[in-house]
Amino acid sequence: MPPPPVTRRTALTLFAAAAGAWPLAASAASATSATRAAPAARANPARCYLGSTLHEIGVATADPATGALTLDATVAESRSSFLALSPSAEVLYSVIDQDGGRVDAFALDAEGSVTAPLGSAGGLGAGPCHVAVHPDGGHVFSANYNDGTVAVVALREDGTPEAVTQVVQHTGSGPDPDRQDGPHAHMVLTDQGGARLLAVDLGNDSVYAYAFDAERGELTEEHRSSMPPGSGPRHLALHPDGGTAYVLGELDSTLTVCAYAAETGELTPGTVVSLLPEGADPAGNTAAEIVVTADGRFVYASNRGDDSVAIFSVAGDDQAAPRLVGHVDSGGATPRHISLGEGDGHLFVANQTAGSVVVFARDAESGELTPVGEPLSLPGVECVLPAVSVLG
Repeated sequence: MPPPPVTRRTALTLFAAAAGAWPLAASAASATSATRAAPAARANPARCYLGSTLHEIGVATADPATGALTLDATVAESRSSFLALSPSAEVLYSVIDQDGGRVDAFALDAEGSVTAPLGSAGGLGAGPCHVAVHPDGGHVFSANYNDGTVAVVALREDGTPEAVTQVVQHTGSGPDPDRQDGPHAHMVLTDQGGARLLAVDLGNDSVYAYAFDAERGELTEEHRSSMPPGSGPRHLALHPDGGTAYVLGELDSTLTVCAYAAETGELTPGTVVSLLPEGADPAGNTAAEIVVTADGRFVYASNRGDDSVAIFSVAGDDQAAPRLVGHVDSGGATPRHISLGEGDGHLFVANQTAGSVVVFARDAESGELTPVGEPLSLPGVECVLPAVSVLG
């Protein structure tokens, strides 16, 4: 659930790691009428971007050996509910619950430093809490929690948000009267080629599959898959083989393994496992984020309340019935977001209430996590986005 909105201040003053002029190479060419070829990524793999609704967006660097983060710069007057990078790592996108739901874009240089604000587009919907970029760099999508909508925004050639081309309204509710009184879209995720968008809705226990028309910038519903009632699906992650999806249930702290039909977008629920240590009370916990390693051997998921990261083996026979490896303390309070660093060698944990990012070294064979270095402080941090997320 996204935090309450903050007041927008008028100016955007950016402090990059290297001072200098801000080149504003904006193109007037529109991306709404043609599908683009996917741009080649160019990114400093050590860069990480930190989002918070209580603090300016942070630009950090991870030590290649230890993974320890150093804060290099902040983007003044900015706030963020979630962050995403363009496929080429030349633009950083942020969504925030202002101006009827807004996406902001910032230009990045070859080292991943923020050099200039590119522009914004409002009217996404109430409470945007997740943002994803189309693989060809022509559109961004937002999941809007408060009103249960998904928005599509066309981008210019330089990545500047141009216009909202569509807002899709979800419907329905779930059995939890407090959290599922109506639809609450919580995540958007494109498939590898960008022909389809998956949208996870906590409020109606569903995952939507939409066909995406890049020429028109429009979504068409293909399938709506029902998840366990009251689970409150928040986020999902696809196994690298493309045939399995792991859906995280925020409300019941579970992981639902689904067979994924790539030709239709349908998810068929199978095994359900708890994300909590044995004996822990689900009533005191809400699950938050899930990631799968690139080798398809391990899944990691964060627990807010228990303040832990669950580790599962999903290799071989474990893929359809994840085997619990163990839990590790998140090193703070309210681990809202987790992400994998370069080569999956480290796991970053954004502890929102503690205002800290904790780095864990990851054993590639056992999947086990070991905290390293000192936590990086950033008030209210709720998203940690490594540049390697677009490098494949």
